[in-house]
Parts: sequence; structure tokens; C-alpha cells
Amino acid sequence: MIRYREPLYRPPSEAHSLIFQATWGCSHNRCAFCVSYQQKPFRVRPKEELFTEIEWAGREIPSVDRVFLADGDALVLSSNKLLAILEKLYAELTGLKRVTMYACPQNFKKKSVEELKGLREAGLTMLYVGLESGHDEVLRRIHKGVDSREIIELCRKPTEAGIDLSITCILGLGGPRLSQEHAVATAQVLDRITPKYASALTLMIEPREPSFEEVFGDPDWRPLDAAESLAECRVLIENMHADGITFRSNHASNYLALAGELQADKARLLEQIDTALAKPDSPFIRPEFLRRL
Repeated sequence: MIRYREPLYRPPSEAHSLIFQATWGCSHNRCAFCVSYQQKPFRVRPKEELFTEIEWAGREIPSVDRVFLADGDALVLSSNKLLAILEKLYAELTGLKRVTMYACPQNFKKKSVEELKGLREAGLTMLYVGLESGHDEVLRRIHKGVDSREIIELCRKPTEAGIDLSITCILGLGGPRLSQEHAVATAQVLDRITPKYASALTLMIEPREPSFEEVFGDPDWRPLDAAESLAECRVLIENMHADGITFRSNHASNYLALAGELQADKARLLEQIDTALAKPDSPFIRPEFLRRL
């Protein structure tokens, strides 16, 4: 059977995927907003344990068609290790059609385009990448470890290799002072990368050591309220001009669930936000007690 080391996270779109932990924790694990793996040191999962679980799944549930490889950035593994895992997955799970995982932009530094093409040919279909912001001051303050130029350059590698990207940004990271700049710069970076999917989450402050406020280091920073967050989301969408990106804000942290294709649905998405801003008591706006990480 499969034994998970908690906490365990996956993207909303992987709700029906079978999850295997190829690693534990996150190799970066320094982002100011993240509480996911603070109590879970990064480790590479022993191959024998992982392969035993894959073999069990092959016997018990061979019809599984989707697999998500956890934890925070399984792409940090060497290409040879990932190729062996992919080969094992597709050999044991005869109905398997796609394999996805989280990735940090830094993971692409140690992967050539040719290596990534090899992973794509072996069945790695999509990567979930945290952009968080396109604004360099915000990226520096949250300790992302890369700037916007590096993120754009690094994300070109999987795109060139034919691997789909689903990129997330976080509304509210810059607080009121940097809200406009954060949204515009993030839109510009997303345009440059042009991922298949772009998703917005909304910042939720959870207890951590050191605290988000301490790491961010701006005495004027405060969380955005619902109206400010929706206004920031509007600026983000309004300033995205690339065509064919599927945009979503369906994560439980968001105040308003949105879904559409840019540019075809851009006007509708903006109208939905405007309607919500005009009616703060709208039932479509998620109340605070229902928001979750």
C-alpha cells in the first residue's frame, strides 16, 4: 500500500490523480509565504520504497490514468532518477496517460533542454511552477531565490522541450504599496512565458517562523482586503495580452472563482470582477471562513 508522509499537497486539478511521494519536502523551502514544509526537512525518497508502492498500485489499481509526483519540487531529482521513476510508472500502471509534478524555477538550472525532452518522451506531461510574482522587489522580499528575468529564461527550457506549464501567482504578496506594480509585472512575465495554464492564488498568512511580515521586511505592509484583492486580480488579467492561456482562480484561497481562456474570455472575466466589486455582498464572493490553503 501507499504510505504518505504528511503534510501532503497537490494542485486542485490533480484531485483525481494517484499521488506518489518521490521526495519529501521542498529543496528550496525559504519562501516567506510558505508554511507547507517548514516542519518537514527535504529528503529524496528511497527508490526501493517508492518502487514497492508503484508495484502495489500496479497490482491493485492498474487502471489509474493520472499520477502526480510529490512533494514540493520532485523535478529536483536527477534526470536519470526521474527517467527510472517514469519508466516504472508506465510499466506498472497500464492505463497511465499523464504524469505531473511541482517544480521550482531553480530546478531548471540543472536540466538541459535535451534532458527535459527525454523526460517528456518518457511521459512527463506537465509541471506546476510557482512564479508568485513578476516584480523583482516582491521576489527579493519573499526570498524566492530568482528574479523575473531568470524565471522567464528558465521557463523557456521546459516549454522548448514540449512540457506544458501551469504557473501560479499569488495575489496580495506586495500589500497595498506594491499591489499595482506586482500585478502588472506578473502579467508581463506570464505573457513572456505564455504557459498553457496560469492560476492565481490569494495570500493567506499562516503562523510560521520567521513570520511573513518579518521576512518581507516592509513596515507598511498589510494584507489586502477582499475588494483590494479583486482589484489586483483585475489589473493582472487586464494586463495579460498573450493569447491562448487558460486562466483560473479556482483555488480555495481566492475570493472569487474565475475560469476562462485569454484572450477570448478576457472581457467576461473582467466583467465578473467588476460585478463582484460593485456588490460586495454577492454570494459569489467567498467569505473569509471558507477560504483555505
